[in-house]
Amino acid sequence: MVGKPYYQLLTLKNMRKLILFYSFLISIITNACFGQVPKVSSGTIQQFPNFHSKYVAARNVDVWFPPNYDNKKKYPVLYMEDGKALFDSTIMWNNQEWGVDETMALLLNQKKIKPCIVVGIWNSEATRQSDYFPQKAFELLTSTQQAAYYAAHIGDRQLLVGKVQSDNYLKFLVQELKPFIDSAFNVFTDAKNTFVAGSSYGGLITLYAICEYPNVFGRATCLSTHWPGIMTINNNPIPDAIMTYLKGNLPDPKNHKIYFDYGNQTLDTLYKPLQKKVDKIMKSKGYTSNNWKTKEFIGADHSEKSWSKRLYFPFTFLLGVKD
Repeated sequence: MVGKPYYQLLTLKNMRKLILFYSFLISIITNACFGQVPKVSSGTIQQFPNFHSKYVAARNVDVWFPPNYDNKKKYPVLYMEDGKALFDSTIMWNNQEWGVDETMALLLNQKKIKPCIVVGIWNSEATRQSDYFPQKAFELLTSTQQAAYYAAHIGDRQLLVGKVQSDNYLKFLVQELKPFIDSAFNVFTDAKNTFVAGSSYGGLITLYAICEYPNVFGRATCLSTHWPGIMTINNNPIPDAIMTYLKGNLPDPKNHKIYFDYGNQTLDTLYKPLQKKVDKIMKSKGYTSNNWKTKEFIGADHSEKSWSKRLYFPFTFLLGVKD
C-alpha cells in the first residue's frame, strides 16, 4: 500500500518547526554575508532576509517578539512599513530609529498594552514610493498629471522609480507575507488582531492597506502621512485624488480603528491643512473618538527621532488593554 506524501503527514506544529528551521539556516548564511540584522535592547528578533515575492522586489523581513514571549500563546500581529528603521539606529543612514522595541517593552511593563509580534517589512529603497503610493488614487489623476508625478524629483533623484505598483505590494503583504507569518508563528489571524502601521509614504500605504483589505486589517496607524505625494501642496492634484479615493473606500467604522498624527516642522509643515480635510471625511463616514484619533505634535519634525518620541500614542491606540 502506498503511503501518504510526507507533507500530508506533517502536523501544523511540525510544519512551523520546519519553516523556522530552514528560515534560520537561510538567515545564518545570508546574514554572514550582509550583517544587517537589527540589534534590539528588549525582546528578540528574527530576520528573514530577501523574502521572495512574485509581486514585488525581494526584501528583508524582521520579526520582533516581545519580552517573555511564549510560543504556546497566541499573539496579535502588527505589520510595520520601512522595517529597517524600526529597531536599530546603527544600520540607518541617518543614525535614527523608531525605538519600537524600547517603547513596546516600556508599555508592556506598565501594563498599558497587550503583547504582540511586530513584523518589520523593509522597503525596497529604489522603488519605495512606487510601492507605497495608493494606486487607485494615482489612477484618478489625468494622464498629464500622472506624467508630471513620474517626472518629479527629490534633488537629483527621481521620486517614482518604475510604475506605481502598490496593488502588487499589498498582494505581497496579504497573499504571501501574512500567510507565512500565520503558518510560522502562533498568532491570531483575524482582522481584529491584525494591524498595520507606517509613516510618511508608509502612512499612505498603511491607510491604503486597511481600505483595500478591510477584512484583513482591523486597525491602522499613520504617522506624518505624506498627503502631498511630492514636496509641495501648491497646484498639486495628488491630495484631492487621495481624498476622493478615501470618500469611496474608507472601511466600516464599526469594526475598524484608524490613528493619524503630524508635526509642524520640516516636511510636516505641509500636512495640517490636508489632514483637516481627511478628518472631515472621517467624520462624514461615521468615525468618532471611539475608533479614530488625529493628533498634532508641536515642535515635531519629519524624522524617526520624532516618531519614536510619540509611539506611546499609536501603540496604546492599537493595543491598549482597556480596549
